[in-house]
This record gives sequence, C-alpha cells and structure tokens, in this order.
Amino acid sequence: STHFSTMPLKLFGKAQRAPGPQDSIRKLQGALEMLEKREDFLQKKIQNELRTAKKNAVTNKRAAMMALKRKATYEGEIEKLSGARLTIEQQLMTIEGSHVSLEAMNAMRMGAQTMKVIHNHMTVEQVDDTMDEIREQMDVAAEINEAISQPLGGELFDEADLESQLEALAAEAELEDNPPVAQPVKPVGQPKETLPDFPSVPVGALSEEEELKALQAEMGF
Repeated sequence: STHFSTMPLKLFGKAQRAPGPQDSIRKLQGALEMLEKREDFLQKKIQNELRTAKKNAVTNKRAAMMALKRKATYEGEIEKLSGARLTIEQQLMTIEGSHVSLEAMNAMRMGAQTMKVIHNHMTVEQVDDTMDEIREQMDVAAEINEAISQPLGGELFDEADLESQLEALAAEAELEDNPPVAQPVKPVGQPKETLPDFPSVPVGALSEEEELKALQAEMGF
C-alpha cells in the first residue's frame, strides 16, 4: 500500500491533517450520493406542487400561484445542487487520476531500485564474458558430437551391396503389387497310344461263339 505524508492544514482556524487520497475519494463519493438523494427528493416535491397548481388553476388561483412559487424555489435549489455535484465530480476525477499517477510512479520507482540492485551484481563486461564462454562450450560440444558420430574402423557397410539389396527389394515389392497374369499352358505334343483296330461289329449281330472265332482269327490263331 502507498503511504502518504500528510501536511497540517488550517480549516476554519483549526490545524488538521490532510486526508489521504482514499479518504478523500470516499468522502466525495458519499457527498455525491447525498446530493443525488436530495435532488430526487426535490424532484418529487416539484411534481407534487405541479399537480397542486393544475388542480387549483381554475377554482383557486391563489393556491395554484403558491404551488408554482414553491415549485420554482425547489427548482432553484436543484440547480444549486447540480452545480455542487459537478464540482465534486471534477474533484473526484482529479483525485482519482492523481492517485493512479502516484501509484504508477511508486511502482516505477520500485522497479528502478530493483534494477539498480540487480545491475550492481552484473556488468556488461561480465555478460560478454559469459556469452563468450557459452559459445566456446557449444563449439566444444559440437566437436564432441561429431567425433562420436564417426564410424569406427572405416566404413561399416558396403554401399554397393546395400544398393543391390535395395534394388532386389524394390523389384520384389513391384512384383507383389503387380503380379503377372497367368497364361494358358499349351499341351506339349505327346505320341498317342495306338490300339489295334478291331472291326466294328454291330451289337447283337454275332453270337458269342462267332465273336470268339472272329477274335481268334484277328489274333492269328
């Protein structure tokens, strides 16, 4: 919280301590609320006097005239209250703005003090030296990583052999993705087994004995 130095003020001949911004803001806001309530009350009184004047405008002009005079008096008081309200609102805005500016200034002053303390422990030369050390160590780390990544004892793999294996795998994958269409196999010419020609005999034309004789004759018996 912000601390304010209060100076003694003479108000109506008595020395008093100047209130802080928060106290003044609360006091002015309370005064505004009081003036608003007073204006609302007077507005109701004005409406009542206006109704009275309308009611007696024909039948009782004296009563109507008195009501209008009271209405004019209330309106004059409202005008004075409005002027006071405007003054208080301007004061309130000025104090709030000054309070915000003071809080911002105190925060910036605190930040400047903190930066001063930090910079007492850190100079531009120290920062440059530290950055040089970081760059040097990063270069060392890069050299170490490069040395570690080198293969031991020359090339560990035969590039030509790997290329050959890769081509074979690619051809195999192509064959699996696009298998060849099976072609119909033509029968290879083979010698047909020839059987002895037998005379065609009508079925049922010869008896069993005649068929036997005919068979023996063909066989050369």
